[in-house]
Amino acid sequence: MRALLVVNPRATATTERSRDVLVRALESAVELTVRHTERRGHATALARAAAESGVDVVVTLGGDGTVDEAVNGLMTAPAALTGPAAYRLPALAVVPGGSTNVFARALGLPRDWADATSVILDGLRDGRHRVIGLGRADDRYFTFAAGLGLDAAVVRRVEQARLRGRPPTPGRYMRATVGQFLTGVDRRDPPMTLERPGEPAEAGVGTVIVQNTAPWTYVGDRPVDPNPDASFDLGLDILALRRLEVFGTARTVTQLAWRSGDPHGKQVLRLHDLAEFTVVSSRPQAFQLDGDYLGERQKVHFVSVPSALRVIC
Repeated sequence: MRALLVVNPRATATTERSRDVLVRALESAVELTVRHTERRGHATALARAAAESGVDVVVTLGGDGTVDEAVNGLMTAPAALTGPAAYRLPALAVVPGGSTNVFARALGLPRDWADATSVILDGLRDGRHRVIGLGRADDRYFTFAAGLGLDAAVVRRVEQARLRGRPPTPGRYMRATVGQFLTGVDRRDPPMTLERPGEPAEAGVGTVIVQNTAPWTYVGDRPVDPNPDASFDLGLDILALRRLEVFGTARTVTQLAWRSGDPHGKQVLRLHDLAEFTVVSSRPQAFQLDGDYLGERQKVHFVSVPSALRVIC
């Protein structure tokens, strides 16, 4: 069995020594090639090239951004013409090496990279895998979540702070959320409209969170779960806020942070198991996929892609 290990050398949860241990462990089970990412988007190119060369498994060591890039590389590689879609491409294995590792944890993998590696090695030896669905936003795939508006603007603020050497701690996310909410222009004039085939449009939306699985994210050890029924085995789920009023938004944030999901109220719109929908905005909105800020958009078409990928877990 041939495998490619894609290593993000900036992964925050591992050291050079631990990466060497990981390489030796994987070499005991597969014929391994190791490549390090050198720039943003590099994991996409590496995974696509691996798929084109006939590699059986792509293993990532990094955070959710590295996983997202590798998945996009796999999903855009030329695939075999026969067999179920998920079996035409290499399988994916994820060793958690970032700060949050939402995707790996949603798969049920241990948070510790060494423990997760043991699970992956057992899966490789036993031929064990899971087939999962993905989300697609226009031409880009995502594994666990997407966002437009307030959610993505918070991600942008945290990424800007990270570039200044400030780590993405739970406290920093909270401060970014409060700061963006108080200064954002969309609080008083929500610009987005949610469009679904055959359904009335939902106008006056201030932020949209899209989930491909549950939870949406983690704050430390605590899952934040606005749509607890979201699943890799179903379509996409939505949490949208129709208005960003101070009291209503504070209540929703409290429900998310200190209760086990189930946000509700007049401003809350939740939709489950959607095959496709479009978000249109009257002005550019911050946009994120899998926790990576991707600029601003005024229109994004979302599609659920069922049974898209094999994952070793």
